[in-house]
Amino acid sequence: MTDTGEANKERNREIARNEEAKQVTGSVRVSSWAVAVVVIVGGILFTLGWLALR
Repeated sequence: MTDTGEANKERNREIARNEEAKQVTGSVRVSSWAVAVVVIVGGILFTLGWLALR
């Protein structure tokens, strides 16, 4: 294979690695928001339930 072909393959591999890193970062960010929302909603429901039982 020519040097240009090998260079293109390596460039494509680097692009794929970068895209994978972006997807992981995005997934972690979405998961963090989901956990935060669940904790807040759970806290509100717990408080409402506790107040209703008093």
